[in-house]
Amino acid sequence: MAEWLYEAGIGEARAALIEDGAIVAAAIEPEGTLPVGTMAPARLIDRATGRVRLADGIEALLAQTPPRLTEGAGLTVEVTREAIAEAGRVKPARVIVTDAAPRPGPALLDRLAGPPVRRLAAHEPDALEEAGWSELLEEARTGDIAFPGGALRMTPTPAMTLFDVDGAAPLEPLAVRAAVAIGRAVRRHGIAGSIGIDFPTLAGKAARQAVAAALDAALDPPFERTAMNGFGFLQVVRPRLRASLPELLRADPIGAGARAALRRLEREPPGAPAAHRLPAAVLARLETRPDWLAELARRTGVTPRLECA
Repeated sequence: MAEWLYEAGIGEARAALIEDGAIVAAAIEPEGTLPVGTMAPARLIDRATGRVRLADGIEALLAQTPPRLTEGAGLTVEVTREAIAEAGRVKPARVIVTDAAPRPGPALLDRLAGPPVRRLAAHEPDALEEAGWSELLEEARTGDIAFPGGALRMTPTPAMTLFDVDGAAPLEPLAVRAAVAIGRAVRRHGIAGSIGIDFPTLAGKAARQAVAAALDAALDPPFERTAMNGFGFLQVVRPRLRASLPELLRADPIGAGARAALRRLEREPPGAPAAHRLPAAVLARLETRPDWLAELARRTGVTPRLECA
């Protein structure tokens, strides 16, 4: 039976869809995310770029600036794409003008649809870990994904997420297996936007069509794709509402490591040593968030002693 597992963690919420004991889809929502569907008052601060500033100081970009709107004017906007962090910069959220009343957008828990949702507690057995949570995060961090007879290298870039296929001949069955693995990885990691896939070069139109058909069957709709060209390259485009797991973890690996450390510390059994050794960068990040450490102490009833590893 399929089910969603959900955790309200410290600094982030996380969820995974479990089928047959394995994670088939997952998401992380960092604290402070302005979710798609949020309606918020804003003020236009740069007409040329469509930049607006919300009441809490967050900046966003209008998809289209109304012709009569002047700088300094107030308006209400709806978030249509969340902010996406990249190495060295953040793409601001995309917004449109709306007449709707301000209201918060649906958080991660509100978006979990279909199978039932089971909310996890730290004192219970770690169901996320049993399903392969750490392995999932390792895939997102490294981009290394194995499949029968081959391997994928997944690389997010500012323009698109790239998949490179590697493996031994015969090439057509290798490419078909890779297509299935890519479709599953796209769902598992929440990858959207432009996706480029470098398959092995295949001789003959029928072979390329067979690979494309396998990819079509493995991908969740909606999506559009090109035909595979003679060099084995194919492009898929999926609606992009928020960052994928690889983008989240790679854009701020120290922050991701700090939140992961909090998850581990929250699950320390009673009587465990109070001192914990952490990497210097992770420790430094946690020291900038006394609210996270206070919440950890509240949840566990213990004030942890954190030391540099």
